[in-house]
Amino acid sequence: MVEQAQQAGKSEIYRTLLESTKAIPWQIDWKSATFSYIGPQIEALLGWSADSWKTAVDWADRIHPDERQHVVEYCMAQSASGIDHEADYRALTADGRHVWIRDVVHVIRDEAGEVNSLVGFMFDISERKVNEDRIDELQKTLMALSYQDGLTGVANRRRFDELLAAEWEKSRATGAPLSLIMGDIDLFKAYNDRHGHLQGDDCLKAVAACLKAAAMRPRDLVARYGGEEFAILLPETTRSEALAVAERCRLAIAEGSIVHSDNRLPSMSFGVGTRCDDDCIDMRDFVEAVDRKLYAAKSGGRDAIVA
Repeated sequence: MVEQAQQAGKSEIYRTLLESTKAIPWQIDWKSATFSYIGPQIEALLGWSADSWKTAVDWADRIHPDERQHVVEYCMAQSASGIDHEADYRALTADGRHVWIRDVVHVIRDEAGEVNSLVGFMFDISERKVNEDRIDELQKTLMALSYQDGLTGVANRRRFDELLAAEWEKSRATGAPLSLIMGDIDLFKAYNDRHGHLQGDDCLKAVAACLKAAAMRPRDLVARYGGEEFAILLPETTRSEALAVAERCRLAIAEGSIVHSDNRLPSMSFGVGTRCDDDCIDMRDFVEAVDRKLYAAKSGGRDAIVA
């Protein structure tokens, strides 16, 4: 009797300790799939009373629909295999909200090695998830900024180089044409010398906006290539289509509201090239060829397009 009383006392102590923590203990009988115990803290966290957790179905029904099937299938498979596991999911509250839960599960076997029951702890990880989401958003923002030209807001040279390499491989694999436009603001040094670098920056930003308006398809890329030179990458674009884009860019700059030296509107020169299915040229030679066409346009009188 004394020993039984001591055991009962110990059990009561263990229960008190378990129920005084923020972690929510639980146990499920494997064969009947019924809860033999769940900590009363569950009601404070989710609003469902401990008495309402009858079977594993109650647990499954209180998982957010977006995660329910995956979590249930994963936990059942791991449990059936006798493997301890963890699962993160959104648990539905009685008033229609959700709380992020981490369920840590331990599988208990009988003497024959068969799964007898599951015991575990539920932890509220909502705050951790909020912090993780903030970090993810920050990382995405930093990644976007690392690909953006700080002055004009268009893509930077790093982004251009990476996307050109990717689109070049796609063009080689599929045979789809890939066009590139290189553009340079005419007499930009004279503009800077006359008006100063602040107005020069404003000019670059206005030019970048004009180019973006002319090349607006989802896969088109406008990038600041360096200084006053810009590059426009046009996947799946033929030579004639690329020439039309370049002309739109030229007209947008010429008809814009950017004042150049001696009150003249600025102009821009362009080189245009297209990689076709039967081209043997490599990527670097292709870019250099387009750049040569750009400088041919500039040396030929500016405000021109050479393809």
